[in-house]
Amino acid sequence: MNKLLSRATSRAFVSTLALAAALPGLAQAEASQELVAAATKEGMLTVIALPHDWCNYGDVIAGFKAKYPGIEVNELNPDAGTADELEAIRANKGNTGSQAPDVVDLGLAFAPAAAKEGLLQPYKVATWDEIPQNIKDEQGYWYGDYYGVMAFGVNKDLLDTVPVDWSDLSKSEYSGAVALTGDPRSSAQAILALMSAGISRGAKPGTESGGKGLELFAELNKSGNFVPVLGKAGTIAQGQTPIVAAWDYNLLAWRDALKGNPPMDVVVPATGVVAGVYVQAISAYAPHPNAAKLWMEYLYSDEGQTGWLKGYCHPARFNAMLKAGKFPQELLDKLPPAEAYEKAIFPTVDELSANKTAIVEGWDKVVGANVK
Repeated sequence: MNKLLSRATSRAFVSTLALAAALPGLAQAEASQELVAAATKEGMLTVIALPHDWCNYGDVIAGFKAKYPGIEVNELNPDAGTADELEAIRANKGNTGSQAPDVVDLGLAFAPAAAKEGLLQPYKVATWDEIPQNIKDEQGYWYGDYYGVMAFGVNKDLLDTVPVDWSDLSKSEYSGAVALTGDPRSSAQAILALMSAGISRGAKPGTESGGKGLELFAELNKSGNFVPVLGKAGTIAQGQTPIVAAWDYNLLAWRDALKGNPPMDVVVPATGVVAGVYVQAISAYAPHPNAAKLWMEYLYSDEGQTGWLKGYCHPARFNAMLKAGKFPQELLDKLPPAEAYEKAIFPTVDELSANKTAIVEGWDKVVGANVK
């Protein structure tokens, strides 16, 4: 995701982030032998909605399996959205079988309501103090794990001119070109894309950004520029969705996977740069609660957090680990320059919630496209 931290740009970038709170000394990041034994006895961990090319999840899952070979990782519906994850918990409250998720990875806007509904159980990892205060529930029901910014992935074989801002997407040259990665009625990533679009139109984060984002996509849909197809690396390569709005870390991973066939640009828009935090949580009905806790310990360990950086994501413990020299320099050098991210906005939970409500409730009426 971000910057040549080996140079002065690292200081500039870190100073601009809302997450750059002063953090205590680096904590020990190893799970207790008691927890390892209890999790191994359970023998399974069920995860959901974890595509392997999302934020390097493939390597992260492989790392967990290698470290704890006695635990089978059961992967449900990798392409599910945040709302699907929560529905899976609701639908499997009394089910201890393979369809009941132990853990979920949620868009920040969904987490407080999920905890209030009783879908999550609290647990604080060993490195809890290094997770910034503003992206975690004080009781441990959920906590931020990584973040990125909304950007455009562009097939350069099909488009002569690369869009540099949200307003460009309305141009006639992008007819049948613009797509989202999910349904804005249920996908956190798509919802945040509309928030970014709304802020680029001068809206304040919240209800206003949701409304303005809907306006832009209604215009794109009416003009034929919006394509109601779930955007992925494959749809970009095949020409179905020449422009996809998505998290920068997804787009950068897709670009690498395509290996120049076709050539793909990743562009952080000039305005409306929204940073999105994803959080981890344990299901209140987890069939394998100890394996779930061990998974959390792994994700927030030095190894797990470095795994996110390999996938172009900023891990929650980024500032503390950077200060302690925990990241390999070659990873830091692969990230895009800091200047693209210096305008990043980190919406509050309340702003995210208001924006989500406006989009989920208004999409059918204002835009009316069925994304699938």
